Amino acid sequence: MPNDLSQDIRDRTFRFACAIATLVLSLNEYRLRSIKDQLLRSGTSIGSNLEEAKAASSKKDFLRYVQISLRESREAIYWLRICAALKFGPELELKELSGEGDQIARILGAIVVSTKRRMLAKHLLFAFFILNFALLNSALLLSS
Repeated sequence: MPNDLSQDIRDRTFRFACAIATLVLSLNEYRLRSIKDQLLRSGTSIGSNLEEAKAASSKKDFLRYVQISLRESREAIYWLRICAALKFGPELELKELSGEGDQIARILGAIVVSTKRRMLAKHLLFAFFILNFALLNSALLLSS
């Protein structure tokens, strides 16, 4: 169920993807084409997987897409670090993008953890009801 917070992270990942694409397009160094391709793929994949999560058919499916987004955000940060280490792009821009990527990764990590907790709580509640039902039935059988 989308809310303002879920829209906020999707908006942030969209802006992040656009910033990554703009950076990659501005880099004219052909020799490091594979790094640019990896950065572009991972940086734009974060938001696209969150859009898939929004349309997920189950909580498990939702969790899977958010986890993919989390992995992609960590990968984008990695490629940004490589670019910074090789002085491949404006230092300040790479630092800002890395910082935003890190914040996005932290938000996604929190979503993963809270979703797993809610899923576990639901399973525990269901198990409690089954156990309670079984105990009540066995007590009824013993008393009759």
